Amino acid sequence: MRISFLIHNAYGIGGTITTTFNLAGALADRHDVEIISVLRSRERPSMALDPRVRLRHLVDLRHEKDDPRHLIPARIFPSSEYRYGEYSALTDERIGEALASLDADVVVGTRPGLNVHLALQAPARTVRVGQEHLTLDHHPPRLRKALRRAYPRLDAITPVTEADTAVYRRKMRLPGVRLQALPNSVPAPALAPADGRGRIVVAAGRLARMKRFDVLIEAFAAVAAAYPDWTLRIYGRGEERERLRALIDRLGLYNNVFLMGAVTPMEAEWVKGSIGAVTSDYEPFGMTIVEAMRCGLPVVSTDCAYGPGEIITDGEDGRLVPVGNRETLSGALLEIVGDDELRRRMAHNALENARRYDPTRIVAQAELLFEELLAARRDGRAVAGRDRALVSSGYAARDTMLIAAGSVVRAARKARR
Repeated sequence: MRISFLIHNAYGIGGTITTTFNLAGALADRHDVEIISVLRSRERPSMALDPRVRLRHLVDLRHEKDDPRHLIPARIFPSSEYRYGEYSALTDERIGEALASLDADVVVGTRPGLNVHLALQAPARTVRVGQEHLTLDHHPPRLRKALRRAYPRLDAITPVTEADTAVYRRKMRLPGVRLQALPNSVPAPALAPADGRGRIVVAAGRLARMKRFDVLIEAFAAVAAAYPDWTLRIYGRGEERERLRALIDRLGLYNNVFLMGAVTPMEAEWVKGSIGAVTSDYEPFGMTIVEAMRCGLPVVSTDCAYGPGEIITDGEDGRLVPVGNRETLSGALLEIVGDDELRRRMAHNALENARRYDPTRIVAQAELLFEELLAARRDGRAVAGRDRALVSSGYAARDTMLIAAGSVVRAARKARR
């Protein structure tokens, strides 16, 4: 098959880039694969890409950020999408041209706004697959409304969890559109797994409020008090850094908790530790959980919506704790820190159980999906239900009311100013 991925910026850092590179590289064993990056911000990607995968860009921000067309707001990319401010009339034009000239059997979008481009502009001969790396419930109502208009034109939507797939089935009736969970993939690390001797808890992710590293630091205070030779290392960068630094100082944990900055790849850092930790309010999937487990670390995670509960088996390869509960989080960490045999057993199970996210297994699922969609297209069977309007029970009406209420609130605020 000829397979194209359309991605926001392949030259940045993030989970979507990582999993797209992983899947594209695995598919390149048997297929002709390319990645089309809408934006380019540097000479080379930050992450390693399989040399068999072609990479091309549409807008080079190093030279075109001041192009007059890039100063005009986008019209096709939905204005309610999180990245809207980075899109423009120039990106609309370049994406449209790229899709019109696309010679691919399958084209895969990797975020809602790009999926809308696929739905409206990809050639009819091409199978159109919209990946969902976020979650439907966390999209604003205006974006969900835009997706209701566009998504019936797609052939398939692939959320990364069964939980989010179920939400799509319940809240957005998509006649003729295939809904199938396709987890993110994580390759086996190049390094030997953790040996369990490092008295280190490792966490990684953007230093953002929803990651709740403040809860992790506060919970770790009990661990440091009982086991002062254990440390917590938090990898990442973001707007919460100074607040977290102040919290560490206030709790007197400056000898036990360290903000390590961003590191890519993380393999060498995971294997130094013995336990992984994730304390997010929500996780669309949980790439860091799988990465830690693939490096031989049991993971203590909040049992937040979507990903963690599908990855971790509580008590077997890690622990699941309630969101925001410092005491339960401390207890789970103390349990694993204080029991060497339990920690070794969980580490072994984590290593084994995480193999199901190996790219070779995920690519087999993706290949089967693409082949079935192509077969339906060849046989003339409808795969997108384009002749029927999208109806999603009372959820569409609820979103319409939320949009109206939001408009009233914004108008009132504007009047007060």
